[in-house]
Amino acid sequence: MKPRATVTTDPDRTSDGAGIPAGGGDGTDDAGGTRTDRSRAIGARGSRTAKKVTSKKASAKSGPAGTGPLAGGITWRQRLRRDRTLVLMTLPAIGLLLLFNYIPLLGNIVAFQDYDVYDLGITGSPFVGFDNFTRIFEDYRFWEVLINTLVIFVTQLVLFFPIPIAIALLVNTIMSARVRAWVQAVVYLPHFFSWVLVVTVFQQMFGGAGLVAQWAREHGHEGFDLMTNPGFFKFLVSAQAVWKDAGWGVIVFLAALAAVNTDLYEAAAVDGAGRWRRMWHVTLPALRPVIALLLVLRVGSALNLDFEQILLQRDQVGAGASEILDTYIWWTGIKTGDFGYAAAAGIFKGLFSVAMVLGANKVAHMLGEQGVYSKK
Repeated sequence: MKPRATVTTDPDRTSDGAGIPAGGGDGTDDAGGTRTDRSRAIGARGSRTAKKVTSKKASAKSGPAGTGPLAGGITWRQRLRRDRTLVLMTLPAIGLLLLFNYIPLLGNIVAFQDYDVYDLGITGSPFVGFDNFTRIFEDYRFWEVLINTLVIFVTQLVLFFPIPIAIALLVNTIMSARVRAWVQAVVYLPHFFSWVLVVTVFQQMFGGAGLVAQWAREHGHEGFDLMTNPGFFKFLVSAQAVWKDAGWGVIVFLAALAAVNTDLYEAAAVDGAGRWRRMWHVTLPALRPVIALLLVLRVGSALNLDFEQILLQRDQVGAGASEILDTYIWWTGIKTGDFGYAAAAGIFKGLFSVAMVLGANKVAHMLGEQGVYSKK
């Protein structure tokens, strides 16, 4: 009988779990077999095991018969069964979105009708085609209001947009966490104020009987009333927007600054960069994607100025300086009962905003930023 080969293993095993058998220095073990033959046998067994695992993965990805392959190895029915709790939680939000955002879009049909809200309704009002849009393009007052809206928007973009960035950079340099939190709370608090309260505060400060005008009179200067100055109106509404909404922008930019790797600041400091150079070469490049995104969204809402803010101050400075597209649609369309004209103006406003978003996003892509959506 042939003696059984005895194989001893090295205590230091390799990563694949196969130890190196002890044997002679000539490459043979005690049973007379070569280590090469034994390695071939182990490799053959490993290759068969890998084929079985690969075939199992392929069958799992293909899914049951008739459903087709899906990423992740499960069908859409299995995913629906797995995520049914999350789906049920999102159903109320989807219902509200359909009820208040998408179903009302069907009412845009009145832009193509001579709409009579009292007697005929949507089903009985006669169709007039594009007559309401023709009236818009032939109305010189509409174009004056559109230009005035864009002027106020550009003024707010230049004066308002950089301020949250500057405040965020200043707050980010504060070392004390308690002081930083206090500054954030103070700056963000006016965001919760209504426009009625904001306009009232500015009236008490800069009106004809406000604190600033009274202080000027007490010191021998002539009083003034900025709230009724038509030439100053676009700067007035920009200042109100800064005081009310700058805190929200500060929080957004601070969140972006929190994601910056601190190793970059340390490396820049080691290279001899001062505070300003670190801000210019590390902080601002980190904020560029957020700045580009918010700028695109801001440009897309160029015609969506705050309706309540302008309406509250419209009578004080006159319609020539304060009229924007929303107040013009409200005055000439809804208030006079010309709903077809108002709906046509609303559609024009929506198309114009979409064009502005696409154009601004294209510019963001040209500058190397992602914008609202990535370039394919």
